[in-house]
Amino acid sequence: MTSPSSPSPVAAPRVIAVVGATAVGKSDLGVALAHKLGGEVVNTDSMQLYRGMDIGTAKLTMAEREGVPHHLLDIWDVTEAASVAEYQRLARATIDDLLAQGRTPVLVGGSGLYVRAAIDELDFPGTDPVVRARLEAELETEGPGGLHARLAAVDPEAARVILPSNGRRIVRALEVVEITGLPFTANLPGHESVYDAVQIGVRLSRPELDERIALRVDRMWQDGLLDEVSTLAGQGLREGRTASRALGYQQALAQIDGEYEEAEARAETVRATRRFARRQESWFRRDPRVNWLDRDTAAPLDDLLEQALALL
Repeated sequence: MTSPSSPSPVAAPRVIAVVGATAVGKSDLGVALAHKLGGEVVNTDSMQLYRGMDIGTAKLTMAEREGVPHHLLDIWDVTEAASVAEYQRLARATIDDLLAQGRTPVLVGGSGLYVRAAIDELDFPGTDPVVRARLEAELETEGPGGLHARLAAVDPEAARVILPSNGRRIVRALEVVEITGLPFTANLPGHESVYDAVQIGVRLSRPELDERIALRVDRMWQDGLLDEVSTLAGQGLREGRTASRALGYQQALAQIDGEYEEAEARAETVRATRRFARRQESWFRRDPRVNWLDRDTAAPLDDLLEQALALL
């Protein structure tokens, strides 16, 4: 492999996005592409934006990054609520800075709305403090289930892609519906990119993906997820409207609180992650610009890299 600072040995689009479901191997491919193209990685995983959320988000270690600079990791405290609009501002500034340096931005992550926010013509409707406060009060008293059912009635497509446990996103979708009079999904424009971008989708067969998710969850607990969550709880994780609902973290908190035995916490994390992976696949399948590569996990990463380079 070439070093991260070496010039790009092949012609490349100005922006590359590696997308797909959790656990398919996006991060490793992103590092390999950055090496090959003289690029740097820009994170598009909404939970890897949070400081300290490492084990449960499968954030690459410094060694695994192989010297490739990674941007937009560890930028928010766990008490901060996620803002796609703020992420868009940061991502565009990072991409533009890399392009100005002659570096190839390699976006890596499975948060579909964040990918679109980074590279597409996407303007976010404003907020109404009164509507937002009312919906957040209902979320506090009723929980996300009832609000998700209401969202399903007014915008079935949004309800299909937003997890029933993701109270913040449910509130935002209902707020947009009330403010604009249109479904939340109607506020997403067509697939028009602001950059010369190529999206590479990585996918696995359903049985293999399910197995990899189960193995990843086992590894999370073995690597010390409970200790990580205990530390973050001391930093305000429970008060974080976004971070506390992250897959694995929500279940680990429940285990710490005695609501789950460890086996139950692991099993629920596997179930929730598999459901989430289905939603990710559905989201990216709807984008006709994604070029799909079927990964063979028995083959070396270089095989997948060569397929990706052939697309470019």
